Amino acid sequence: MKKTGAEILWECLAREGVRHVFGYPGGATLPVYDALHKYPQIHHVLVRHEQGATHMADGFARASGRVGVALATSGPGATNMVTGIATAMMDSSPIVCITGQVNSKFIGFDAFQEIDITGITLPITKHNYQVTRAEDLAHAIREAFQLAQSGRPGPVLIDLTKDAQQGSCEFDWEAATPRLPKRGFDLRAATAECRKAWDLINSARRPLILAGHGILLSGASREVRKLAETANAPVAMTLLGIGAFPASHPLNLGMMGMHGEAWVNIAVQEADLLIALGMRFDDRVTGNLKTYAPNARKIHVEIDPAEVNKNVNVDVALIGDLKEVLGDLLPRVRESDHADWLARIAELKGNSAVRDIQNLPDTGHLYAAHVMNDLWRATGEDALVVTDVGQHQMWEAQYYKHEKPRSLITSGGLGTMGFALPAAIGAKCARPEAEVWVVVGDGGFQMTMAELATIAQEKLEIKIAVINNGYLGMVRQWQEFFYDQRYSATPLLNPDFVKIAEAHGLRAVSVDQRSQVIPAVKEARGFPGTLLINFHVEQMDSVFPIVPSGAGLHEMIRRPSPIVETANDL
Repeated sequence: MKKTGAEILWECLAREGVRHVFGYPGGATLPVYDALHKYPQIHHVLVRHEQGATHMADGFARASGRVGVALATSGPGATNMVTGIATAMMDSSPIVCITGQVNSKFIGFDAFQEIDITGITLPITKHNYQVTRAEDLAHAIREAFQLAQSGRPGPVLIDLTKDAQQGSCEFDWEAATPRLPKRGFDLRAATAECRKAWDLINSARRPLILAGHGILLSGASREVRKLAETANAPVAMTLLGIGAFPASHPLNLGMMGMHGEAWVNIAVQEADLLIALGMRFDDRVTGNLKTYAPNARKIHVEIDPAEVNKNVNVDVALIGDLKEVLGDLLPRVRESDHADWLARIAELKGNSAVRDIQNLPDTGHLYAAHVMNDLWRATGEDALVVTDVGQHQMWEAQYYKHEKPRSLITSGGLGTMGFALPAAIGAKCARPEAEVWVVVGDGGFQMTMAELATIAQEKLEIKIAVINNGYLGMVRQWQEFFYDQRYSATPLLNPDFVKIAEAHGLRAVSVDQRSQVIPAVKEARGFPGTLLINFHVEQMDSVFPIVPSGAGLHEMIRRPSPIVETANDL
């Protein structure tokens, strides 16, 4: 069966089960786009910027667990993908990015729109390929998909020259089967290490589970719940781990780290055993490493050996797939009480449980916390929330209660502003039945709001909550706390977001009072299309607690007591 390289590309994608490709055409991908009409089972989503394509592929992958695919032309098309690729790499999201490239004979001669994209992306991909012959393409695609999904997931890039797209060869799917070397570790941890872990868990008096993103990637939520309930061990969440353990479960303490709950951070410092599940001990989680969890032995379950003992030295390292490792651990974990430890945490929590009060007081001011709390109350367990990066991201993590896996999608490791809107498009394509909400700041929204045109063109139903405080809020907060209130380059002169949405043929409303929040959310939920809500919230509000850079987890800045009752935690 003879096919051109362009046809082989689409044929392989179709056989890999791909039904959506997010892309933007150009001169170096014309043969690929010319062959697309032969594969009607694949829907191409025309983006407005190639960064948006990678975020859409990323959102697709996070919402579904399947590989997301993005396509761009050479030169600036390829370089526009870099931020999205790095975002996926930092958060272990399986995407395959395909870029066009100039003819192979022109490589190295600074041809029009030539760029060394494989060199540029080498540090931010699991692997990348430059394919110069049609004969090599099928194998590269099949291997790329396997690499993207195996072990610790991540992005893979295929750079495809124009002559490879135009050339022809015999297509043999079976002959292109990947033959990758075996991993250097088993999916199950070593028995000797498991014995050490059993002993530590069964003898601990103040255990604490640290629940990370790896739980979602491994599909291990059920096993983690069984571990927590058997050991009666409380669970602290990383930002990307939210949703892996039900928020309503009595053992769920909430988020830890820089903007984590105060009682969680103190519990970390007082614990005698940390059981870290699929997380990296990121600096936003640990604070000052010299003072981090000084009384705790540490067990780290992680599929990527490079992450073990990288930031925090541990007593037991269980290298392998989390679901498989927990399957080996659970039969030997004894049922425990730990009533004194849970009582101590309840004492730490005290009246800081304001986040658990469904009706935050209405003082006449609209706070972002009000919006998040009411959005949660109005949508319950039904929504898939995609957030951008900044203050609103932290408020969402604090005030929106996620019960289900993959119900929160956000940029964690790279902290990419502009992520939310395009990622939500990808998530909606992956799960068309889901109620998808974008929660985005006014700064991040403006970075990728051109993708409103993609939403309109695709006739998607996505609900958008713009948290509009007229500032680059998180940067402004740091300027307030640590730079003597010198607000340099953080005030924003925003356009009218309602009119922007309406210019795209989308419905939009504006809200500036607490009483209007739930009615606006209900209107959005009942509207059969995309609806944007422009929430005008208090400008000078801050996220609390906050662990200053370089400080220990116990050295948090709390909300000043005179305004505790307005919105946020102590």
